[in-house]
Amino acid sequence: MVIIEIMKTVFILIFSILIYATEVEIEILGSGGPELDGSASTSYLLWIDGEAKVLIDVGSGSMLRFEEAKARIETLEAILLTHLHIDHAVDLPSYMKAGFFSKRTKELPVIGPEGNLFFPSTVEYCTILFGQEGAYRYMQDILTPQSDSFQIIPKDINNTAHLEFKSFTVDVIPVHHGPVPALAYRITVGKKSLVISGDTNNETHTLENFTKDADLFIAHHAIPESAGGVAKALHMSPSVIASVATKSGVKKIVLTHRMVRTLEHENETLIIMRKTYDGQIVFAKDHMRIRL
Repeated sequence: MVIIEIMKTVFILIFSILIYATEVEIEILGSGGPELDGSASTSYLLWIDGEAKVLIDVGSGSMLRFEEAKARIETLEAILLTHLHIDHAVDLPSYMKAGFFSKRTKELPVIGPEGNLFFPSTVEYCTILFGQEGAYRYMQDILTPQSDSFQIIPKDINNTAHLEFKSFTVDVIPVHHGPVPALAYRITVGKKSLVISGDTNNETHTLENFTKDADLFIAHHAIPESAGGVAKALHMSPSVIASVATKSGVKKIVLTHRMVRTLEHENETLIIMRKTYDGQIVFAKDHMRIRL
C-alpha cells in the first residue's frame, strides 16, 4: 500500500508539472524586409502561456499581423527595437495609437539602441514621433504620466545590459550593422532561451558567445552567399550564420528577413549551411509559431 501511495504522489507531481509548465512560443509577425514582397517587415512576438508578452521590432505591416494573431496590447511587458531602420521601427506610432483605444493603463517600456550622427537614439526617436514638436504631437501625453491611456518609457542601450521583467529576462549586446546603431537580444523564460540577431554582419564576433546553447536562433537571411560590397558590410551571409550556430551549439535556426535577392538562393543557402551546421533550419513565414 505504501508503494502504491508513493507512486500516486509521484504521478500527481509529474502530472502537475506537465499541466502547469510554462508554454513559450515565438511568432514571426513579419518575415520580410523593406521590399514590396507580400510579407510584413521584420517583427516577432513572444507568447508565454497564451499571452503576448514582448514585441521585438515593429516593421511595416506588423501591427496588422499582431491583430490577426489576436494578441492584446494590454499584456505586453516591453517593446524591443534592434535598430531604427524603417523596416524595423515604422509601425511604432500605429501600435501606440491602437493602444490608446485599448484598456491598457500601465507603463510600456520601449527599449532600443542609442543614436549617432546618422540615427536618433530610441529616446530621441520617440520624442521625434510624440514630443511637443513631434510628428504626432497630438499624442504627446503618451510620454508623460498624465497620459489618457498609458505612458511609454523609452530607454537607450549603448552597451551590454541585463533587463528583468515579470515573465522573462532580456540580455542585450551591441552588434555591427555598418554605421547603424544596432542590438541583439537574448530572451530567457525559465530554462528556455532564444536569440534574435537583428541586422548584423557579426564583424565583431559577438554572437558566438551570446547565442551559446540557445534553444532558438532567429537570424536575418538578408543576403545570399555571393553578396559583396555594402550588403555584406551590413548582413551575415549563410556561412556566417551557420558558423555562429555551430560554434555556440544552437539547437535550431529560423532564417527570416527574407528578401527578393535571397529567395531564389534558399536551396543554395541550405547546402552551404549544412556543411557546418547539423541542427534544424527553418525559413520563416508570417504567422509561423515556434515552440521553445
